[in-house]
Amino acid sequence: MPTTDPLSSASWAYAEDFVAEDAVLLAARARATEVGVVPIGPGGGATLRFLAAVLDARSVVEIGTGTGVSGVWLLRGMRPDGVLTTVDLEAEHQRLARQAFTEAGVPTQRARTISGAALDVLPRLTDGGYDLVFADGDKTEYGAYLAEALRLLRPGGVVVFDNALWHDRVADPAVRDEETVAVRELGRLVAEHEDLVPLLLPVGDGLLLARKRDA
Repeated sequence: MPTTDPLSSASWAYAEDFVAEDAVLLAARARATEVGVVPIGPGGGATLRFLAAVLDARSVVEIGTGTGVSGVWLLRGMRPDGVLTTVDLEAEHQRLARQAFTEAGVPTQRARTISGAALDVLPRLTDGGYDLVFADGDKTEYGAYLAEALRLLRPGGVVVFDNALWHDRVADPAVRDEETVAVRELGRLVAEHEDLVPLLLPVGDGLLLARKRDA
């Protein structure tokens, strides 16, 4: 039976850069490098924008603001009146994210930044009130983020986790450090969950998606 060869590095790079980033995103990405933040890649960002557009998302939660790269992608896919709620421990990162949102022409009322630990903030958000939850925070907390996302999402909503391949470590069962094990366990939970329709995309460092089934 014929097999399909994996993508070459050239094909992966071509796909990753298929949707080009503009000056706003490149500036936000440069600021991320300056403060030691690793934002989602262009392919992952384009995926987030696509998902927000397909969902016609009005309300989105982001765990891990960074310097606003993923937030700009999300906001560009959401409805014109949509609101992004983004959570991060670092107030300085959120200041830089707000700068990116301003440069992108996003009205201030469309981006709500909350400084704090995700697992302290998420329980205060409204049950079933969100179309999309994007997580790019502490990998050891990914399982807890999933539990919160299931509560926060409306039926038909989507949860997305970045770094689902975790630098090629998740696919190697011999790698057993805490973060890798947490991301690997998240994949198992999502794949086996009866209320979720799962998908793992080899985009960037891996995107794990799941749609919450209709009630």
